[in-house]
Amino acid sequence: MRSVDRHRTRPASPDLPRSGRRLGSVIGNGTLLLRIVVAAALGGIVGVERELRDQPAGFRTHMLVALGACMFTIVGAFGFQAFTGGTDTHRIQADLTRVASQVVVGIGFLGGGTILRSGGTIRGLTTAASLWVTAAVGLAVGMGFYFAATATSLIAVLTLAGLKPIERRFIRSTRRDDLPPPAMPPD
Repeated sequence: MRSVDRHRTRPASPDLPRSGRRLGSVIGNGTLLLRIVVAAALGGIVGVERELRDQPAGFRTHMLVALGACMFTIVGAFGFQAFTGGTDTHRIQADLTRVASQVVVGIGFLGGGTILRSGGTIRGLTTAASLWVTAAVGLAVGMGFYFAATATSLIAVLTLAGLKPIERRFIRSTRRDDLPPPAMPPD
């Protein structure tokens, strides 16, 4: 005789399939943990550069953004599979791209908080952009695109840290040359 599993997940409605599937059974718990850890680590790599430059959103913020984006992606991609199956007459459709679009909206709000205007100077745009990229890294890891996420993180760090000396030397010196001389106050 077979023992009955009394802890099996039950569907919320009689119309839904009695698959008993959980998120961990769609993809393994090891894979889930790997995705979460990789997302946090890659977000942290980008965040370290921001932290070293004493920016408002640093190491922990970038880790949390990538971690949250990864979890939203995992839940959006795999968390509802037990409810989206069923017979042809009772199938529930889900648009998984909505998760990614809502993460982008949320990051836009968070990034907007890092942008400050003081007189004629705007600060925080690069930090906002790095948060945006970090969210994309988290989404990619959540879907299992480790190579793309790792490459994006490395290119982001190269862009943030490696291109800073080039920007200082060539781009900013050119901007200073283009500025008109300061106006002399009237006598």
